[in-house]
Amino acid sequence: MHSIKDWSVDDRPREKLIEKGSKSLSDAELLGILLGSGSRNESAVGLAKRILNYAQNNLTELGRLGVDDLMQFKGVGEAKAVTLCSAFELARRKKSEVIERIKITSATDIFNEISPFLADLNHEEFWVFYLNRANIVLRREKISSGGISGTVVDNKIILKKALLNLASSIILVHNHPSGNLNPSIQDKKITRKMKLACELLEINLLDHLIIAGNSYYSFADELEL
Repeated sequence: MHSIKDWSVDDRPREKLIEKGSKSLSDAELLGILLGSGSRNESAVGLAKRILNYAQNNLTELGRLGVDDLMQFKGVGEAKAVTLCSAFELARRKKSEVIERIKITSATDIFNEISPFLADLNHEEFWVFYLNRANIVLRREKISSGGISGTVVDNKIILKKALLNLASSIILVHNHPSGNLNPSIQDKKITRKMKLACELLEINLLDHLIIAGNSYYSFADELEL
């Protein structure tokens, strides 16, 4: 088995990271460090390159891989697969915790904020952004998480949180793991019901975004609000 410590000094990604910083490493080298070792006939970085190639050299697609997917590769046992999946999840959580006082001016602003940790999920999640009168984000929160085809949305919970945060408006966001951007009948129903409920409390429903991969569908942009 080819362990990183057995490589020549020039080929060791760990030493390269220490000397030059993590940004100097390629995606394969970073993934190779997480793997630690490859197989008898392949280095860790070689194995990493094969995994990345399987994911179309796309980090979003890489983040979609589960334990069973990763264990299909020779040299990746359960422990390595769990390590990789844990790293993917930590990356998503880190992005979800970074909340600045961001002003929303378009659907693209929302997409840019949430897509890095929502676009590559294999299950559906429903999020809400709460904004003040100046369209500054006060809070964003995951309301529910479900399966591949849908998740439960409780209008009462969303509106209660809006009132507690003194929000003047809200934006709904959820993902389609299938990759299909088109809103379903249920998506349209949820949007209509939420808009009516918001109007009763004088809260504006600014938009409802559907995220699928690196693209989005905006109800507001399509004049469906």
